[in-house]
Amino acid sequence: MKLRKEYTCPLEFIHDILRGKWKTVIMWQIYYRKNPSLSQLQKDIKGISQKILLEQLNELLEYKLVSKEKSLGYPLNVQYYITNDKGMKVIEALKIYQKLGEIYLDELKSISK
Repeated sequence: MKLRKEYTCPLEFIHDILRGKWKTVIMWQIYYRKNPSLSQLQKDIKGISQKILLEQLNELLEYKLVSKEKSLGYPLNVQYYITNDKGMKVIEALKIYQKLGEIYLDELKSISK
C-alpha cells in the first residue's frame, strides 16, 4: 500500500492504513472468531475473493495489526490473530463502531415498521 509522504494529523495516517472495504471487517472477524484460518475468514466474509482477502491480510500484517501462526504438518494450516499492541487498540475502536452500528440498525428497523 502506498502511503502519503506528509500527514497533517495522526488520524489521516490511521485512515490510510485501515481504508478500504474489507480491513476493518477482516480484523473484526479475526477477533470474533478467535484465530480463524484463511478458509474460515473467506466463508465468514460474504463477497470477498481470496485474492482480495490475501492482499488485505498482507497489508494488515505489514502494519502489525494482525499476525499469523503456521502449524507444522500437512495440510498446512495458518491461523490469524490480532496483535496485542496495535491490533487490540484498533479492536477497541471497532467495538465502538460496532455499538454505533447496532444503534443505527435498530433505528432503521423502527422507522421501517
